[in-house]
Amino acid sequence: MYGGYAGPAFLQHPDPLCLWFLAKNRDDGRGMAGKELFERTGEVLFIDARNMGFMADRTHRELSDEDIQKIADTYHNWRGDGNGEYEDIPGFCKAASLDEIRKNGHVLTPGRYVGAAAKDDDDEPFEEKMDRLTKELSAQLVEGRRLEEEMLKNFRVLGYEL
Repeated sequence: MYGGYAGPAFLQHPDPLCLWFLAKNRDDGRGMAGKELFERTGEVLFIDARNMGFMADRTHRELSDEDIQKIADTYHNWRGDGNGEYEDIPGFCKAASLDEIRKNGHVLTPGRYVGAAAKDDDDEPFEEKMDRLTKELSAQLVEGRRLEEEMLKNFRVLGYEL
């Protein structure tokens, strides 16, 4: 993540994007501007960027300069040479220990470590929400049956029987 950035980043597959960072221990480890780096031996930084950027076409995801900067800042804060403090952010990043990775069978699936972002509670009581959603589903099922009958009728008019 050192060096300049000269344009949009293109990724070759629309599936979830996860970055893994490993740090070598160096006795004299220095980062940007000569700052001493944090000891990160035995840790892996996972960054889940699946919700970043946009699909430029069917197979290419493009990250904005802001997306790239957020990833870079997170990495540098984790290493200790950034301008802020590193913290795990559910749904975006997590520093996992090798023991945690070992307990997960060395599976490096992003969600296993990063998890999901916290969702805002809509403050609708469960019973009311279930009642509302059940009524919506019931109405949609009735409409689905009506549309199915309409399609079958149209097929019969055209001389096809299903």
